[in-house]
Amino acid sequence: MRMTRYTDYAIRSLLFAGAHADRLVRIQEVADCYDISKNHLMKVVYRLGQNGLIHSVRGRGGGFRLASPPDEIYLGDVVQLFEPTTHFLDPQEGMVEHPSLDPARTAFDEAIEAFHQVLNSYTIQDLLHPANELHPQILEMIPTRN
Repeated sequence: MRMTRYTDYAIRSLLFAGAHADRLVRIQEVADCYDISKNHLMKVVYRLGQNGLIHSVRGRGGGFRLASPPDEIYLGDVVQLFEPTTHFLDPQEGMVEHPSLDPARTAFDEAIEAFHQVLNSYTIQDLLHPANELHPQILEMIPTRN
């Protein structure tokens, strides 16, 4: 599975805010830190706020901070919020029903569910201060600056 930029930016924004929990962080700070588009980041931060993951303060001296402690924000929830993947071969999207595809649909749906369960075993706190070595698969999914 490949994450979209918006998911990448969402995780980076949450990590940055978690690392600076003592103050409001500005979108421009995050954009500068990761060398990413401020305009794209504004959309991401707005969506994070709409979904209750951050609190934002508008105006001069404004910024945003985590809405919950970092150990209560689960990585899987963030990914599900920004990634369109729901089910394999969804008949709602114009696919014709083929009974022969039911086992494949079931297998892929189970795999997607397992993927989200593994991600939900990690919080923003775990990514900020790993208590132990993260699974190598999780490390590959954590966005890094290129």
